[in-house]
Amino acid sequence: MEINGKHTKLPEGTTILDYLEQNHYVLAQIAVEYNYVILDKEDYAKVVLKDDDILEIVSFMGGGC
Repeated sequence: MEINGKHTKLPEGTTILDYLEQNHYVLAQIAVEYNYVILDKEDYAKVVLKDDDILEIVSFMGGGC
């Protein structure tokens, strides 16, 4: 599977929520695109990742002048 452009091997049965929690993402500060579709946060625990999936995780950054 590909996560943020890098090939990644995950244990079978890993959900998006599992991956995000294991990697210490703050759910309120990210958006997840799964196979080119932006997911609702309530779907993170429902989607089991597979070898041919593409996952993009975007973090929101504050800032400005």
